Amino acid sequence: MEFQDRVRSALGRAAIRSQQRSAGPPRTTRAELVDWVRAHLPDRTMVVVSNREPYSHVREGKELRWVRNAGGVTVALDAVAQALGGIWVAHGNGSGDRAAADAHGRVACPPERPRYTLRRVWLTREDHARYYSGFSNAALWPLCHIAYVRPRFRLEDWERYREVNRRFAEATLEEVGDKPALVFIQDYHLALAAASIKERRPDLQVLMFWHIPWPNPEVFRILPWRTEILEGLLANDLIGFHIREHALHFLDSVAASLEARVDRERLAVERGGRRSWVRHFPIGVNADEIAAMSDSAETRAAERAIRERLELGNCRVGLGVDRLDYTKGIPERLEALERLFEKRPEWVGRLCFIQIGVPSRIELREYRNVLTRARAIAERINSRFPRASSSGAPTVHLIEASLDFRDLVPYYRMADLCAVTSLHDGMNLVAKEYLAATPDLEGALVLSPFTGAARELERAWIASPYDREGLADAYHAALVEPPDARNERMAALRETVLRRNIYDWTIEVLDAVVGLNLRTPAMETSEISGD
Repeated sequence: MEFQDRVRSALGRAAIRSQQRSAGPPRTTRAELVDWVRAHLPDRTMVVVSNREPYSHVREGKELRWVRNAGGVTVALDAVAQALGGIWVAHGNGSGDRAAADAHGRVACPPERPRYTLRRVWLTREDHARYYSGFSNAALWPLCHIAYVRPRFRLEDWERYREVNRRFAEATLEEVGDKPALVFIQDYHLALAAASIKERRPDLQVLMFWHIPWPNPEVFRILPWRTEILEGLLANDLIGFHIREHALHFLDSVAASLEARVDRERLAVERGGRRSWVRHFPIGVNADEIAAMSDSAETRAAERAIRERLELGNCRVGLGVDRLDYTKGIPERLEALERLFEKRPEWVGRLCFIQIGVPSRIELREYRNVLTRARAIAERINSRFPRASSSGAPTVHLIEASLDFRDLVPYYRMADLCAVTSLHDGMNLVAKEYLAATPDLEGALVLSPFTGAARELERAWIASPYDREGLADAYHAALVEPPDARNERMAALRETVLRRNIYDWTIEVLDAVVGLNLRTPAMETSEISGD
């Protein structure tokens, strides 16, 4: 409650109480975020920098159609960008992105009601192969997730990663011009961007949020370019993680690899006359927007259409929503479902499972293997446990598609159970999106303990994806829990999601930047030395 108290003090307690709903937990609203930024960061342009763009344009014949990308972080930050305006720099990857943008790669977003400018960075096939598929996702991703996939380190991938990071930095500087700005870099694809930005504009405030886990220093030390990655990150004024454990691992990695003064008590690093602060901020979602979408007539109609199309009948529905990624535990999730049918045959014909698998990084063998395994397990379950009462409709529906977020919400709404079984995850916003989309409290969340979300969502059914028997038992327990207990559990989980939404998270991150920058040099020197 300490953070909520600070926010309410800054904005005026009486005004905030008058704006709160008559029921439900207190949370920061979009208007309150705008007021806070105007009060604390006046005349400062907000610039978000990420590999993934919040909106894509797709060419269909001669027509251009826009898609709101369903990735948890981009959906959450889109709400912030809409509230604050400013600029978003991202890779333009849609088939119609160039046609929709101007000569400088700019397009207004959201397309139907513009609030900010999206600046698209164009990458070649070779860029994508080496910067994205290569170093980002064949080296850093497995290194950080420790999911028993060996990282691959190639010099040519590293060199292209450096080059693309410079190009993102240049695009950011072009958009900022000579104006004051706060640059908010997102994730492991852009670990070096801050250094290039600071080299030309040391006056800019630059912060980085690392959305995936940070490994322990013994694991991180196998990276051949660990020094360069750490130096790149330390060019940021603030480096954020979702949980404290990952922040401490980062500090330990710095201490093990660099000549630097590391203050673990105050979570700070001093090197080369610069100071970088390290903090953890569990990210939230735009819970009110998701709840409103879930409760809309359009979503209810879409839910009915999906039920009819998939011939779900009176089946209870389990749901998984993931990129087809080896860290998400999709095969483990489906194998536990198969074990549930073996142990509890009464569920055969009464439980269906929808796995939405977003194709991802299919140029990498490990990702293709996930899809191959998921298909094989789904086919095996459908063969072993057919729905006798159905006209050939499968028990497991594997939907291999990237859905617009608006099309994803009906699946959340219909699910009696959502399974989030990651082998390792920085946070995992699917869990929070599902809870936000279930205002009727008729659902259950089965959650891996290896997600950052499990630290907050303790009332979920916690089960390890490595324990097939335990995960199968968790499915059963979640589905047979008495209605009153189920509703009470879901209400507590939703309250957690509502209390710390994306606007709360944004103020918390920005408040840390403002607070740290208000320190006097004398105070900082005293604190870092422990005097």
